[in-house]
Amino acid sequence: MNVTVRPAFAAGSAAGGNDLEYLSGFGNGFETEALPGALPIGRNSPQRCPYGLYAEQLSGSPFTAPRTTNERSWLYRIRPTVAHWGEFRKVDKGLWRTAPAAEVDTPIAPLRWDPFPIPNEALSFIDAVRTITTAGDAGSHAGMGAHVYLVTRSMENDYFYNADGEMLFVPQEGELRLATEFGRIDIEPGEIAVIPRGVKLRVELKRGPARGYICENYGGAFTLPERGPIGANCLANQRDFLTPVAAYEDRDAPSRLFVKWSGALWAADIAHSPLDVVAWHGNYYPYKYDLRRYSPVGPVLYDHADPSIFTVLTSPSETPGTANVDFVVFCDRWLVAENTFRPPWYHMNVMSEFMGLVYGQYDAKPHGFVPGGISLHNTLLPHGPDVEAFEKASSVELKPHKLEGTMAFMFETRFPQRVTAFAANAAERQTGYGRYGQELRKTFDPTRP
Repeated sequence: MNVTVRPAFAAGSAAGGNDLEYLSGFGNGFETEALPGALPIGRNSPQRCPYGLYAEQLSGSPFTAPRTTNERSWLYRIRPTVAHWGEFRKVDKGLWRTAPAAEVDTPIAPLRWDPFPIPNEALSFIDAVRTITTAGDAGSHAGMGAHVYLVTRSMENDYFYNADGEMLFVPQEGELRLATEFGRIDIEPGEIAVIPRGVKLRVELKRGPARGYICENYGGAFTLPERGPIGANCLANQRDFLTPVAAYEDRDAPSRLFVKWSGALWAADIAHSPLDVVAWHGNYYPYKYDLRRYSPVGPVLYDHADPSIFTVLTSPSETPGTANVDFVVFCDRWLVAENTFRPPWYHMNVMSEFMGLVYGQYDAKPHGFVPGGISLHNTLLPHGPDVEAFEKASSVELKPHKLEGTMAFMFETRFPQRVTAFAANAAERQTGYGRYGQELRKTFDPTRP
C-alpha cells in the first residue's frame, strides 16, 4: 500500500488553528497548492496539468447563476471523481432521514429531549447520525434536516459525500477532524464547520468519542446575513471564517465511498482515497468558524430585541426576508435594558425553532434543558420562559448582568419540522415538557394597574 499525505505549501495568507493552517475570509476566491507549481496560472483547464494531475470543476450552483451567487471551484487531483467510482449498491441508511418524511404525527406541543448518550458500540460517522426532525423537501432544494451525531470511531478507509444538502456541524462534546478533498478542518465545542454538498470527506476522532448536532441544509447555501442598520461591523465578521489549505492523500488501499443521494445511502468499493486534490482555486469549499468570536449586538436602553439579531449564517429563500434556514447563536453577552423583561418573551412564530445547547445554561430554561439536549417549538405553537425564569425576571433588581459560559443555538426554518419515529419514541424525550405553560399562575388584578 502506497500512502502519502502532503502538508500544504502556503499560497496566500494563512491563519492558524491547532496544527493545521487555514485561509481567512468568507466567500473569498481562494487558491492553494500542496506542491509548488501544481496550480495552473491564467487558465483552468490546460492541455496538460502540472504533475500529471486531472482538472475537475465542482459546481455548487448552476453555471448561469449571477456572479454574486455563482459557486464553483477547480480541483487539480490525482484521479478525477469518475475514477473514484464503482458499482454502487443501496445500503442501510440507519436512522438518517430526509424530507419529506412523515413517519409519525408530530404533536401540536413544545417538545424537548435529554442528551442522547454516546453508545458503547463502534460507530463511524456513517452509522452515527440520528435524525430528529425534517422539514420541506430535499428534492425541491427547500428545507432542512436536524440531526445528532454520536461518533465512537474514525472512518479509516471509508469516505462520504452528501448530494442532498450542505452540512453544518455543531460539536457539543469531543473533537472532530474533517479530512476533506479541499484540506483538513479541526473543530471542537464552540466552533462550527460547513461542508458544502458534493464535497468528499472522512470524519475522524481526535480525542475520544464525539457528540454534536448537524443541520442538513437542502436549500440555498449558507451565507452571512445582511446587517442592515447595524452597519459594517459586529455579528460574524468575514475575517474569522477559516478555509483549509490543500492537503492531498496519495493512498492506494481497499476503500468504500458512501453517497447520500435523494434520501438514500449508496456505497461502492473503490481502490484508493478520493481525497487526492493537490491544488484548488475557487469560492466553493468547506469552512469553519469559532462562535466565541461572534460579536453580539442588543438593546442598550429598553425592551428585548428579536432573536434574529443573533443570526450567524442564513440560507436565503426566494421570498425576501424569509430564510430557508437561519443558524442563530446565543452566546456570552451583557444584559443592561432598563424596566425590561430580559429573557425571551412569550411568542408564537411562523418560523419553527430547533434548539440545542452546547454548554452552560439557557436563561429562559434554567432546568431540564442541559448541554447536549434538544427542544423543538414548531410553527405557530406558543412558547416562552418557564415559571422559574418568568418569576425571577419579573421581580429581580435590574442591574447590568453578564451571561457567561453559555452557548445555545437554533436551526430556524420557515417550514414546519416533522419529528422522526426515532425521536418521537426515544426514551430521552421529556413527555411532560409541553405542560410548563400550564404552571404559570394567574396574576391579573383589575383593581391594581
